[in-house]
Amino acid sequence: MATHPLRSGYQNTTMSYSNDIATRDYSDDDELSGGYNPNNNNSFDDSEDDLNSEAREYYNSGASELVTTVRGDGYGGGGGGHHGGNNRGGYASSLQSHNYEPDESEVWRAYVAQQHFTNRGQWWTTGKLRALKRWGLTFLVGVLQAVIAITCNMASRRLGEVKFDHVYDLLAYNAMGSASPSSSSSGSMSAPTEDQYAYYTADGYLDMNQDGIPDEQQESGGGGEETDLNEYFFNFWHSPFLAFLFYQTVFATIASLFVYIEPVSGGSGIPEVKCFLNGIDLPRIVRFKTLVCKVIGVTFSVAAGLPVGKEGPMVHSGSVVAAGISQGKTRLWGKDTSFSKFSDFRNDREKRDFVACGAAAGVASAFGAPIGGVLFSLEEGASYWSTKLTWRAFFCAMVTLGTLFAIRNQDIKFGQANVDKLFSFGEFTAIGDGMVNFSVWELLLFILIGCLGGLIGACFNAGNEHLTIWRMKNVNFCKKRRVIEVVVMSLLVTTVSFVMPLIWNRCTELPTDMQDWTNQEKELVNNLVPFNCIPGKEYNEVASLFFCEADVAIRQLFHFRETGETDAATFSSAALFLFFIPYITLASLVYGIAVPSGLFVPSLLAGAAFGRLFGHLLHKLDHTSGTFADSGTYALMGAAAVLGGMARMTISLTVILLEATGNMQYCLPLMMTLMSARFVGNVFNEGLYDIHIHLKHIPFLEPDVPTIAERHEIVAGQVMSTEVKCLRPVERVGVVYDLLKNAQHGNFPIVDTASSGTLYGTASRTMLCTLLQRRAFGQPHDVNNGQNHSNTGEDYAELLGPKRLSPLVQWDTLERVYPRYPTIDDVELRPGDRNCWLDLRPYANTAPYTINETASIQRTYRLFRTLGLRFLCVVNHNNQVVGIITRVDLLPDSLSDAIMRGRNAHMVGGGLS
Repeated sequence: MATHPLRSGYQNTTMSYSNDIATRDYSDDDELSGGYNPNNNNSFDDSEDDLNSEAREYYNSGASELVTTVRGDGYGGGGGGHHGGNNRGGYASSLQSHNYEPDESEVWRAYVAQQHFTNRGQWWTTGKLRALKRWGLTFLVGVLQAVIAITCNMASRRLGEVKFDHVYDLLAYNAMGSASPSSSSSGSMSAPTEDQYAYYTADGYLDMNQDGIPDEQQESGGGGEETDLNEYFFNFWHSPFLAFLFYQTVFATIASLFVYIEPVSGGSGIPEVKCFLNGIDLPRIVRFKTLVCKVIGVTFSVAAGLPVGKEGPMVHSGSVVAAGISQGKTRLWGKDTSFSKFSDFRNDREKRDFVACGAAAGVASAFGAPIGGVLFSLEEGASYWSTKLTWRAFFCAMVTLGTLFAIRNQDIKFGQANVDKLFSFGEFTAIGDGMVNFSVWELLLFILIGCLGGLIGACFNAGNEHLTIWRMKNVNFCKKRRVIEVVVMSLLVTTVSFVMPLIWNRCTELPTDMQDWTNQEKELVNNLVPFNCIPGKEYNEVASLFFCEADVAIRQLFHFRETGETDAATFSSAALFLFFIPYITLASLVYGIAVPSGLFVPSLLAGAAFGRLFGHLLHKLDHTSGTFADSGTYALMGAAAVLGGMARMTISLTVILLEATGNMQYCLPLMMTLMSARFVGNVFNEGLYDIHIHLKHIPFLEPDVPTIAERHEIVAGQVMSTEVKCLRPVERVGVVYDLLKNAQHGNFPIVDTASSGTLYGTASRTMLCTLLQRRAFGQPHDVNNGQNHSNTGEDYAELLGPKRLSPLVQWDTLERVYPRYPTIDDVELRPGDRNCWLDLRPYANTAPYTINETASIQRTYRLFRTLGLRFLCVVNHNNQVVGIITRVDLLPDSLSDAIMRGRNAHMVGGGLS
């Protein structure tokens, strides 16, 4: 009967305590640890890393928001203790995992028992008060997020109006300068003639009466027969391009400066929120400083005309608001509320639930889609979900939408709300009475659009992935280079946006026969831009998409009537193509630069142009016989397809689009389009958010077990870390201090040497540092009882018996400083403290989660991710600690390394014959 090699390795392993530190001693003949060189970092080999010295120094300083570490809790992953070497990327500080489960220690049980005793015989209990506070804070999160969204939206629109007003006035000045020679010397522009009955505004122009005076001016009593360019501080030599370039570049630079102040405020923030809800404690993600830089930065980045949106940053801002409100403290102002008021919410579990509610509120504030926001948090965010959390997220999104409703309608008499003032894609109405806008057989065409959208999204993601890798190697390590890149990209976007309408160089007559048009379509006509055309009679098709707000362009593509029954078309195929290709290319280039940016609206706009182009070509092929649905329907399907192909969202995106359109007739087409886009896109690569998570080397645990685990038979003993540092129930202060100084582990098993090293419990690093800082240890005579046992090797926990060393620190005192616990650098030992004794028994988590060394990797993965664990102790059949598993050990790369090391033998019974 031959002994199983893996089993023999466990049996030959013994516990040794050198220098009073209880550690696992794995001898060279131990095949579990000796079969893998601890100094051989196969899984995190940075020999392929080609970052220059400046990049290495930048990542070592932890200044970049592109976190490139994969180590969690100090243990790392993949066996043999290779975690002591460089991490993947090797240039950022280690990431910590959230601790969703409280340490069930004696002091914690005493705190809970005290709460139960206080509530005995009481109707108004602590639990009811806690629930009331929780709902009250959730209400406050919804209100504040709505206010932030309204403020950001109004500010960005106002900045855009200032920019476009000046540019439009200069365009009009140049267009009419030849007809009024005196204007060149006076700096003013004469009033238009009867044929030029239009006045430029930020959204296009306003109708004028026959006297050439804007209707709004006449209604307000203003005469204004001419537009005076002298009202502007500088007219850029009457060059519209220079004015456009100035505003765009200045706004983009300001947005980049806020990212310079707080690097993690760049990007959309959705990948970071996903990681936070997955259980990863990313630094500075939910701080108040990040919120300020994010909101102000995205306001200027949208006003800068970059192909970005506010939707992703709104999700991030909602998460930050929720995290901050629930904790009742901020480091920026140095303020802190009474701990007793927020003690129930100052933990990772409550913060996670509040962040999930805040993410739902962010989607609700961005799209006016509360149900979609809840589903977004469920589908894309939280790794843990419950019925209670569903109700809270729903309530938070409802409050956000209600606050938006109230603020937007504050000028209307009570009880007569105007729903059109809320954000939407416009009003989708049926063209025929009682009939939908498409035929049943056109569902196949919608599936085709979804497949093409998935292909476009895959190309978009692949291009942005390669560009992001290049940025990480050449740009992101230097803040100044990131600002310069933003300026360069702003110059590129401005040039393309101005040159494309010049290349088009065609003027299209405004629609005149609008008797059957809806009021919405008539209002959209006023937003068409007469770029180098006769105002009031003609417009530039390409400029009408580039020179306006993104949501205005989306509504134009969605709602301008083109049924295919006539030759009339607001946007021709060539104009749509000339807009679609440059715009989606610019969006791929811009995503990832140092400005707060979202990709929802740019993807929707590019997709709407693609879908309308698709519908327009169908009408051309049909020779305008009206066989196919209107082009607005195809624009909606194209918008969903491209966004779905980029983000790979299905359920939540379907509901968001349905709530934004307000028309249930598109439910089935949207579902089929998004599913086909997801299937096709997944053939080539992952969603863009997942790609950026992996590029930053964040240990994100997917919902499903990695496919490599399904193809190979792997057990927990093959992937665990064997470099385990252990403590005894009663340990010397000097031993604990040295261990914390020399090891970066986040948790330490406590073993009972009196019972052959069985697992007694675990002690967290934060708890040990807090105890040392508060000097919660006893003198040597408290343990020795006058006898010298210091060199006998006896277990001093037995000498003490049931007695506990004083002083005893209460549980609420330990958790009072959450989440900024003291570090070992904050601990100062006095002479003689090293020989004192630290009694860990009252503070040890005596009920840690454990798993047997023979457990399959599938069971290990499900247990770890479902419970949101920070670490998992691996024990043998004698309940002796043989290893530790953290989230990094469960990543596909770590599992591949375990197989490559040859640990693919499964344990069956006591051995193999």
